[in-house]
Amino acid sequence: MSGRVGNIRTQAWVLAAGFVLMAVKFLGWRITHSNAVLSDAMESIVNVTAGAFALYSLMLAAKPRDKDHPYGHGKVEFISAALEGGMVAMAGLLIIYRAVEALFTGIQVHRIGLGAALIAATGAANLLMGLVLRRHGKKSHSLTMVAGGMHLLSDAWTTAALVAGLVAIHFTGLQWLDSVLAIGFALFITWQGLRMVRRSIGGIMDETDMAVAGDLVAIIDAHRKTAWIDMHNFRVIKYGSTLHIDCHVTLPWYFTVEAGHAEISQLADLVKIASGREVEFFIHMDPCVPVSCSVCQLTDCPVRRSPFVQRVPWSLGTVLANERHTAREVEPAG
Repeated sequence: MSGRVGNIRTQAWVLAAGFVLMAVKFLGWRITHSNAVLSDAMESIVNVTAGAFALYSLMLAAKPRDKDHPYGHGKVEFISAALEGGMVAMAGLLIIYRAVEALFTGIQVHRIGLGAALIAATGAANLLMGLVLRRHGKKSHSLTMVAGGMHLLSDAWTTAALVAGLVAIHFTGLQWLDSVLAIGFALFITWQGLRMVRRSIGGIMDETDMAVAGDLVAIIDAHRKTAWIDMHNFRVIKYGSTLHIDCHVTLPWYFTVEAGHAEISQLADLVKIASGREVEFFIHMDPCVPVSCSVCQLTDCPVRRSPFVQRVPWSLGTVLANERHTAREVEPAG
């Protein structure tokens, strides 16, 4: 819970700073009348609005489970990231409309030096905040904070390009460069927003994060015990920073319920400790059958029907399917 409190505190500071940066960017626009600067200022509205909802979602996600939300409140983080991504994409489309209009009306950009200095300062601030948010988000596995951090970092890089463009306008006098820059920034912003929406929808629909699942399976395989004969039907669902894992584990059929439960508890504790994440397991215990002997590594099994052939390595390619494994799936040891 302390990590979640730290996330909330960090997001609150970022939100407060966002209001200040938004005011500075609009001041820069009033000074320069630049559409490119206006595009940056409009994205700040998105930053502040999304930051406010992100703060709310982090507070909601930190609430403990209750009878109405037995899996917790973590999925609100996907909704928060989707909202932010949608707003980013909408802002990009509005910027494109404004920039295309300006190409025909011919708005003059002036006082570029002061405006560029103000915008450069906001870009540096966004770079710092983006790095902080992304680091906290990855450490706590918070999609909301990672999405917010990536958004601020993209804002910082577009601001750097914007400043370079303003300098180019100052020295070349080519006013149309302002609208062209604004369109380029808007296309990048729209693409970033759509990526955030796509990732969030995947989380809401319980799409498997293959990178996370692969890491978890690698941890289990590296610390695998001989009594864990087989594992299949492996599934990972993310509820905010919490992982819910379903799988089938094959154990010797003659194990008592108490012995089987002890093995499963060790497997769950292994993943929790090694991954450093909050993990909830739903493990179905399967009894071994005669075909399991060929992949069973127990050397003192009292009821073995056939000799051990070869260990089946556990990876995403072997554990996702809902079927038992046999030695026929691997090359015999030679």
